Amino acid sequence: MLNLYTKSAEETILAGEKLAKKLRTGDVVALSGNLGSGKTTFTKGIGKGLGIKNPRRINSPTFVLIKEYDGKMPLYHLDLYRLDKLKEIENLAIEEYIYGKGVTVIEWAEKIKCLLPKKHISVKFKVKGMDKREVVIEDLRD
Repeated sequence: MLNLYTKSAEETILAGEKLAKKLRTGDVVALSGNLGSGKTTFTKGIGKGLGIKNPRRINSPTFVLIKEYDGKMPLYHLDLYRLDKLKEIENLAIEEYIYGKGVTVIEWAEKIKCLLPKKHISVKFKVKGMDKREVVIEDLRD
């Protein structure tokens, strides 16, 4: 388990970029934390680390629910914020992404704990001040 503290959006992006360098095809990154805690900013860093063109354009897919980006390997970015019922989430056929050929990043992953593969990376965000965030990364892949 790794505990980090970031003091800016740039540091949060850098943390995501560092994690991306350790990701492999088929990995799932489960993000959880309050609204505005840094989940999408961290995902921009993952995108940057995966070689996504213009990763700053990565934004939260709250209304479309899933966005795909091309890089060294595909990045599937899911945002489950608006979905409350497990049935709604199951109807998205997210297994195609979770067991796909890219890296899947899921915001609000706590809503689908029972659907997450046992081997995933858990990233929890806590707001500790205006720009300060605690980021706890737990690699459950091995």
